[in-house]
Order: sequence, then structure tokens, then C-alpha cells
Amino acid sequence: AGGSSGGAGAALASYMFCALDGSDMMGSLRNPAGWNSLYSLRPTVEWMEEEQVVDDELVDNDADDHNVKMPWPMSTIGPMGRCPEDLALMLQTMIPAGRAELFDATSILDQSSEQLSQIVKGKTIGWLADWGGEYPMEAGVLQQCRESLDIFTKGNIDIQCVATPLFSSKELWESWITIRSHLIFNSLHEQIGGDRCDVLQTLKERGVKAEVIYECERGFKLTKEQIHDRLRMVQAWSTCAENEFGSKYDFLALPSSQTYPFDASLDWPKSIAGKKMDTYHRWMEVMVPVTVAG
Repeated sequence: AGGSSGGAGAALASYMFCALDGSDMMGSLRNPAGWNSLYSLRPTVEWMEEEQVVDDELVDNDADDHNVKMPWPMSTIGPMGRCPEDLALMLQTMIPAGRAELFDATSILDQSSEQLSQIVKGKTIGWLADWGGEYPMEAGVLQQCRESLDIFTKGNIDIQCVATPLFSSKELWESWITIRSHLIFNSLHEQIGGDRCDVLQTLKERGVKAEVIYECERGFKLTKEQIHDRLRMVQAWSTCAENEFGSKYDFLALPSSQTYPFDASLDWPKSIAGKKMDTYHRWMEVMVPVTVAG
């Protein structure tokens, strides 16, 4: 069913609901929607907050050596639906009252398909595909995604392949797994309380699954300097992506998954296209550029 919002995706696909909400940190809205032939949206992070949350600069204003403030949330809630109309209405419902001016679903739903076509006519989509060959893809995934994108050409939208990676995939991945482990460990430490050194032992005694232990072992060892270094890298990518939007493309497109749905008896795919997946979440690496861009 996909990521942690896979239950919502399965429920929508089986017509149990017309629309649902979910959360997305590393594709948990995007992947289930793709696998269940649905629509989902990971909104720009400040859309789902009562107030503006994005800092212009990374400021070290935390006295705690282990609690580093994120420049923006790495996880956000968002809608999922079986059609764009349902998706728009669900998003309208979810946006906090203090941010309601950001989106008006009726302004879209009241327009005809011809009017909507005029809005996107002449726009350019940058197709990132497999990030210049750096993200392994199961056979057929890229072809299916490209064929879907080509539908937009009927509306006079230009699809341009981005052959050269916009940013180092290695730096993005290392930055993401550092930030993710830091966030998971600190969140669990806050819930459990007590000394940081006792968190891992407490989790093991409670029988927490191995993937959580993996994240917390990494998070426990991280220094503030390591986290700040990776946050600076994330901000460099965010700036790069913003510049690409402004100068070359109106939209950037990536696959919602590197693989097709796999057997439920598997914890995760151990390899894709012959490349070994060295962590439990490496098969979702294609989600990272969007997540860390904010």
C-alpha cells in the first residue's frame, strides 16, 4: 500500500472514503497515491502551519547541544483523493484558518477545463527522471511516468528532460538521513523523558522494531555541528531548486516511487535494478529532493 499513509491510500482505492488526510515526511503521501492510482499533495510546509515557519537563515539559538531547530518542518500533513476535485476540496478543508488566503478550491472548481488549460498553456515541466541515472528504477517505472507526462503536451505544455542532476544525490541523501535520525531520536526522547542515554535501552525493552532502533542509534551519536552542516546543504539545494524554477522551468517532475508495489511479506526491497538497498528506506530515495526542499 506504500508508506505510512498506505492505509489511507488503500481505503480510498477501495471506495471506503472519498478523500482522506495523511502526513508526508519521506513520501508517505506521494508513494501510496502513486501505487493506488490516486492523487495526493505534499503542500509547501508553511501552508499547513498557523504562522510562517520558514527561517531565512539558519540561526543557532538553541542552548541544548542536541536539540537543533529546523529551518522548516520536514514533515507535513496533506490531502489524498481519487480525483483532483476531491483533492482540492480536502486541501481547502485542511488549511488552517490563519492561512486560508493561500488557497480557494472554488476558484479552481468553478472554471471550465478550457479555462484551466489556458492557465498552464505554454508552461515548461522539467522531467528529472532518475536524477541522471543516480536513482535505480525498476524496469518500466520511468517509461510509465514519461508516458503519463506526455499527456500534458496536448495542452501545449513543454516537457524537457533534465539529463544532468541539479544537485548531488549523495549530499542530499546524507543530509536527509542525518536530519531524519536527529528528528526521530529527539521526538522519542521527548516522549519517553529522562536522560538521552537511556532512550535506546528503553526502546529495546519495549520491543520497538529494528528500523526505529537504527534511527535512534544514529540520532544519539550526532553532534550539533554535524546537523548544522547538513542543514546548510539542504538550504543550498532549496536555493538551487528555487533558481531552477525561476529561470528554466515552471514545474519539476519526479517519479513517486522507484519500484512497483512489492509483496507484503517483504520488509522492503533489498535491491532495485541490481543495486543493493543499503538501508530500510533507500528504495524511497527519489522522495528526498522534494522533502528537503521544503
